[in-house]
Amino acid sequence: MNLKTIENMISDYHWMIREVDRLEQVLWGAWGFNQKNEGVSQYGLASVMPNGSPGKSQAELDAMDRQDRKRYERYMRFKRMTSAVEHDIELLDDDFLRTIYDCMMEGMSYRAIGMHLGIARRTLYNKKDTILHTLHTLDQSSQIIHFLQSQKNAV
Repeated sequence: MNLKTIENMISDYHWMIREVDRLEQVLWGAWGFNQKNEGVSQYGLASVMPNGSPGKSQAELDAMDRQDRKRYERYMRFKRMTSAVEHDIELLDDDFLRTIYDCMMEGMSYRAIGMHLGIARRTLYNKKDTILHTLHTLDQSSQIIHFLQSQKNAV
């Protein structure tokens, strides 16, 4: 496991958390009833014409189950990744390093982080390497390392 993988996981946090929210909406937000047409009677030709079967075929249901299963697996993987990234910020002792980590989580570029903190990019890269080495050496406590190891063992 290399440091670039850890860095990418921290930097990808900002879109993963939005994807977790989207997948939650897709998986559990659609369980309500369709209230748009409830209790509305139809008039004219629409009331006389056949509507077809309201149910879905078994093949459609199986395909939907496979899609939902894949979405759920992706949801759980992203949920574990985001919680690991959130947990590991507590492993950093220095507030300055936590600020850099937090900016990385928000998806800021290194140039933008350097401008925000008023430091040179080279100094920022050194601080970022310090963060990554700290997380890598604290492999017993780091949730990111545990997640990456579990992914490696699963493959």
